[in-house]
Amino acid sequence: MKIVFKDTFVNRLENQLKYISLDSPGRARKFKSDLFQRIKEIPANPYLFRKSIYFKDESVRDLVFKG
Repeated sequence: MKIVFKDTFVNRLENQLKYISLDSPGRARKFKSDLFQRIKEIPANPYLFRKSIYFKDESVRDLVFKG
């Protein structure tokens, strides 16, 4: 299984981390660490996450992290 990080994902994540770090840089680092930990779980359990509402392909999944 290959996980592809699109440019939009990287840009949005950077913006989100910058916003969180305004309040607490430690929380921003924890958020990023926790997110990537969940992403690393995907190859072992690909069907753990819900089917994507944006694609009709059964193999495309959505990882909803912290709502």
